[in-house]
Amino acid sequence: MAGSPTARRRRLAIELKKLREDHGFTCIQVGKELDWSSSKVNRMETGQGRVQPSDVDALCRFYGTSDELRELLKSLAKESKTRGWWHAHGDAVPSWFSVYVGLEQAASTLHCYQGEFIPGLLQTPEYAAELSRAWVDHTPEDIARMVDVRMQRQELLTADSAPDLWAVVHQSTLMHNVGKRQVMTAQLERMLEIAKLRNVTVQVLPFDAGAYPTTGPFTVLGFPEQEDPDVVYREGLTDSVYLENPVDVALYAKAFDHLRALALSPQRSTLLVKRLLEEHSDEAVPDNLMAQKQLQQRHGW
Repeated sequence: MAGSPTARRRRLAIELKKLREDHGFTCIQVGKELDWSSSKVNRMETGQGRVQPSDVDALCRFYGTSDELRELLKSLAKESKTRGWWHAHGDAVPSWFSVYVGLEQAASTLHCYQGEFIPGLLQTPEYAAELSRAWVDHTPEDIARMVDVRMQRQELLTADSAPDLWAVVHQSTLMHNVGKRQVMTAQLERMLEIAKLRNVTVQVLPFDAGAYPTTGPFTVLGFPEQEDPDVVYREGLTDSVYLENPVDVALYAKAFDHLRALALSPQRSTLLVKRLLEEHSDEAVPDNLMAQKQLQQRHGW
């Protein structure tokens, strides 16, 4: 969980809930014993807000945990109070998205599907800026800060503890022109560049793939610790949904497996992106030069 206070807070919440359930108590019963409200116990078990080490100490003594476990959980409480690098960007990272960034930093696997735009971890600064500019109430300063956040997020792909990113993108995202031709050309080149990383796999879901099991973009995040279950992230315009129920997570994991089975292989996906790049290049060539280029290709010059 190093480097992510959000992930530490989630781990602490999971452990506290497990302790209570193992002892057969309800939140109301624990609250009465410690002279707390049941809502306080619930907030601690759902990771809402910061948890004081003194409260963790009280809970552990009530449950009769070992000294070692008590100190570990108190340490998690202390570390979860630190601020991640993304907090320095202020409202460029909305509170509902801040949780995701924190989890992303701690994940060991990221399985994402995107059918509208290129996934954030694969975007160029120019492409990201065009998407941010689509919101009419964003100032140039807002856009610059949002792009900075996205670029800093991408640094995790080349970090020593980089997660394995597996991205499935619909073919329409590659043909959806965002900004000028140069923006899309650079974006397609960027996808090819990132796809070369040993920990990154990119597949394209083609137009002729038929029906597929999803209603929108999503990401399944996996974590290195067995005690930290996978979580599904779905983003909306003004908020986000985090699914942790094992049944829900399993359904999305299965859906992702179907998507990558329907998608082109990584090798064929690369060829498709390269073909689209050539088409972008051809569009930029004047008609007389285009005719000459086609003639040269036909005769093998």
